[in-house]
Amino acid sequence: MNPVEPAVDTPPTRPPDARTRRWSRPGRRALAVLATLLALTAAYTAWANTHPTTLRASIEIRATPEEVWQVLTDLPAYEEWNPFITSARGTVARHASLTLLMHDRTGDTTFTPVVEVAERGRELRWLGKLGPGWIADGRHRFTIEPLGGGRVRLTQSESFTGVAVPFYRGTLRSATLPQFRALNKALAERVTTLRTR
Repeated sequence: MNPVEPAVDTPPTRPPDARTRRWSRPGRRALAVLATLLALTAAYTAWANTHPTTLRASIEIRATPEEVWQVLTDLPAYEEWNPFITSARGTVARHASLTLLMHDRTGDTTFTPVVEVAERGRELRWLGKLGPGWIADGRHRFTIEPLGGGRVRLTQSESFTGVAVPFYRGTLRSATLPQFRALNKALAERVTTLRTR
């Protein structure tokens, strides 16, 4: 005969209390703070990429659009006359990459923008990116507008977007914009010099 094992009293299993299934109060707060930070970061990133900081400088030059275009697109000659873009390599053609060394009072910076527009005698535009494309982008543009009477207006502009740009807005205006003006003036002088040769 087999001995019978004594019955053991086990407490009945109860479903877990609703309070133990939920996040703890500190955990919920941490999650709410994280969600808020992510939402604010996303909103700031969207705002910074849709509200550009734009620099613009123009000059009138006694020249034809073709003469200005010749100087603007002769990249190897930049080191001879250009105080802002002191070195330039590449081909001025749509989708081509350029290598530019830019100088302002903060120092020298090398960029490798991609040409978006190269319309002879009218417009040169490129896009440079810092990082993956949302940190700081610069869309640099030169337009040549005939004014009549053998004169043109050269306008150089750049629109900066990205999350880092608002922090450098003052520096862009104080350090970079003067270099736009210096480039325009030097280009006008270069065109005049070439015309008199």
